[in-house]
Amino acid sequence: MKVVVQRVTGARVVIDGKTTSAIDRGYVVFLGVRKGDDESDAVFLAEKCSGLRVFEDGNGRMNLGLEDVGGSVLVVSQFTLYGNVRKGNRPNFGDAATPEEAGRLYDVFIQRLSSRLGGERVKTGVFRAMMEVHLVNDGPVTILIESS
Repeated sequence: MKVVVQRVTGARVVIDGKTTSAIDRGYVVFLGVRKGDDESDAVFLAEKCSGLRVFEDGNGRMNLGLEDVGGSVLVVSQFTLYGNVRKGNRPNFGDAATPEEAGRLYDVFIQRLSSRLGGERVKTGVFRAMMEVHLVNDGPVTILIESS
């Protein structure tokens, strides 16, 4: 599994012209699931994301986490993180997990993140939906984390 974490001042998911989820300060987490990933990968990444410290403290150092700043998380599934373009220009998604397996691990990730941060601070996109993700990347700060 892999996640792309972006520190944001605000973000929202829009489906069919309607906002379905939104957060203020926090992280947008794009989550990709690979064939062969399991619950331990989802738990590992949820722990990493919930404990990540990329907000500045009083000295301007990235030393504060979501808990410290009262931040939230918006989780969006993104199978395209496993798009392989080594050969040609059209991505091959052969490494991405099936929608059924990805959906199950997406749910495990969200449940673990919610148990760490509190469910009211974890928002989501809609799995397998065509979404518009609007965000303001703060910094910009973007972190890539892989489970293995």
